[in-house]
Amino acid sequence: MKILKYCPSCGKETLQWDGEKKWNCPSCNFNLYNNVAGAVAVVIRCENEIFFTRRNQEPKKGKLDLAGGFVDPKESAEHSCKRELFEELQLDVDTSMLKYLTSLPNVYQYKEIDYNTIDLFYEYTVPEKFQVSLELAEISETVWISMKDISLDDLAFDSQKIFFNEYLNP
Repeated sequence: MKILKYCPSCGKETLQWDGEKKWNCPSCNFNLYNNVAGAVAVVIRCENEIFFTRRNQEPKKGKLDLAGGFVDPKESAEHSCKRELFEELQLDVDTSMLKYLTSLPNVYQYKEIDYNTIDLFYEYTVPEKFQVSLELAEISETVWISMKDISLDDLAFDSQKIFFNEYLNP
């Protein structure tokens, strides 16, 4: 992980990383916390098929991903699901139909900084498969994959690999 050196408060090159979640400046006692960020992942399911996106940017460009993203400040996880599905796929979902499944820790590396996340998994069942309008900046394609054909190695994030290992093998 990239280590920050300069204190944002006093500007001195004295910022120290504790190796887990906090930077501290011994010169001015400033603390900067790298707290856990909330993220949502939506398992869109039609019978025995799951809807995946393929990442079009780092991290994990080219790998399969679930639709979703980070929870914004002052936003519920369910609203994040609705917002992210609309932003990424132009898909308008009824939040009352989202079923919370579980949460798992994850690490999301962005520009050489590791962000610890808590990934909240939801299931959204649809009566028939659909096509979407892609947000090509984030997604290169979408695919429906039969549950029996999902390969954990094709998934972008460790939390999704752990999730699907349990989801597919109850």
